[in-house]
Amino acid sequence: METKLYDTSTIDEAAELLKAGQLIAFPTETVYGLGAIASNDEAVKNVYKVKGRPSDNPLIVHVSDRDIAQYVAFVPQQAEALMEAFWPGPLTLIFPMKEGVFAPTVTAGHKTVALRMPDQEQTLELIRKTGFPLVGPSANTSGKPSPTTAQHVMHDLSGKIAGILDGGETQIGLESTVLDLTNAEGPVILRPGAITEVQLEPIIGKLSSSAQTTNEAEAPKAPGMKYQHYAPAQPVVLVDGTAADWEAAIEEYRGEGKEIGILASDEQLAAHKHAALATYSLGSKNDMAAASQRLYAGLRYLDEQPIDVILAEAYDLGGLGKAFMNRLEKAASSKYPKKQAE
Repeated sequence: METKLYDTSTIDEAAELLKAGQLIAFPTETVYGLGAIASNDEAVKNVYKVKGRPSDNPLIVHVSDRDIAQYVAFVPQQAEALMEAFWPGPLTLIFPMKEGVFAPTVTAGHKTVALRMPDQEQTLELIRKTGFPLVGPSANTSGKPSPTTAQHVMHDLSGKIAGILDGGETQIGLESTVLDLTNAEGPVILRPGAITEVQLEPIIGKLSSSAQTTNEAEAPKAPGMKYQHYAPAQPVVLVDGTAADWEAAIEEYRGEGKEIGILASDEQLAAHKHAALATYSLGSKNDMAAASQRLYAGLRYLDEQPIDVILAEAYDLGGLGKAFMNRLEKAASSKYPKKQAE
C-alpha cells in the first residue's frame, strides 16, 4: 500500500478514503492521530492491528463540534461548562456511552466513550467532510514515542495506511488531558495533559483523588493508564539530581563503554554536552511548554543515533510539568540516582 500525503487542497480525497474504511492519519494540536471512521468496526479493528495496540485499550473519538448529544447517553451540566471553556482543545471527556452509535471495538468493552474536539482546523474539516467522528489514537507503533510531525507518522506507518493529512508540527506535543465524568466519586483525571487541575477546578469544583491505577487483569478506561508508552529502542535513564549526579551518571555509563545521548534543557546541555555523542535540546529550563512540545521529537531523534543509552532530564511537576513527567517516566526504564528507583 502506498501512503499518500494530503493537505488542505486534497482533504476531500482523504475523507472519501475514511468513508470507505481506510486509515488516514491527521494532525491535532497535541500529536498526530491515526484516523478511522468510528462507525466502521473493521476499520477500527485495523487501527489496533496497524499500531500493534492491545485490544483492551479504548480509543478516543474526535468530533468536529460541541453538539455531542447524538453520541452519548447524556451530557452532564459539568460537561457543557467544560466544552464551552476548553473545546476545541486538548481535553478529552469520558461520557456514558449511547448504545448502537459507535463500532463496538471503539470502547474496548466499556460502557463509556471518550470524546475530544481537537483544535486543528484541517482535522475539523476532515471530520466534517467524512460525516462522522473519527477515532484517533497516536499515529505510531504502539508503545513508541508519539508522532508530532507527518514525517514521524511516515517513519512508523508508511505502507500500512492510506494517507497522512500533513498539518506541520504539532503545537503542544503531549496527548490530551483525559477527564472521567462517569466516576462515582466525582470527576477524575485519568491522564494528565495541557489542561491542568488548576484550570479545571474553578469550572467544576474539586476533582476526585480516587485511585485510578489499572492492574494486569483490568481493562484501562483511558489510553496511557496500563501499558508502557512513549519509549524509544534505547533505554532511557531519567536523571533527577544535582550536577554531581549528572557527572556520576555520565561517568558510570561511559565507564561501561556505552555511547551516551542526552535529552535535556539548554542549561543542562551547556554543562554536559561534551560527554555525549548526540544531544537534543528541550529549550530553556524555564520553558515548560517548549520542553513538552519537543519531548517526543527528541526521543525519536536520539533513537536514530548510534548510542546505547539516553540520559533525560527530570522537570518539576508544576502545571504542564505533571504531564511532561508522566510521559517521560513511562518512557524511562530506570532513574538516576539509582536509590530513587528503590
